[in-house]
Amino acid sequence: MLVRDAMSTVVLTIGPAHTLRQAAGLMAARRVGAAVVLDGDSSLGILTERDILNAIGAGQNPDLETAGAHTTTDVVFAAPTWTLEEAAEAMTHGGFRHLIVTDRGGPVGIVSVRDIIRCWVPARRPAGTVVG
Repeated sequence: MLVRDAMSTVVLTIGPAHTLRQAAGLMAARRVGAAVVLDGDSSLGILTERDILNAIGAGQNPDLETAGAHTTTDVVFAAPTWTLEEAAEAMTHGGFRHLIVTDRGGPVGIVSVRDIIRCWVPARRPAGTVVG
């Protein structure tokens, strides 16, 4: 199975001037765990729920801290044609849970660990079903 089969095409994009509270609100409203941070037409990186949690846990004010200050810019971009194994390997090697999927230089999706697991694990069995 390929990344394009598993990725979410709902890509939340925000600017680096968004506050962490604004970013968290947008992420919650769209039920996503990461946002692509764009400055004009160029991608700066990714802001994840963990980035926001770490900032708040460190005592930083989510109304004053900006997305740009907490964006991960050392990003590994995935291609839609990568296998899920390649994506999982990149995530494991880099220690992150999301990859921005790009095609022709722009973001077309995000693939997360959850997306990969959803594809690898069979559909949920009815409650009470014994496996094995």
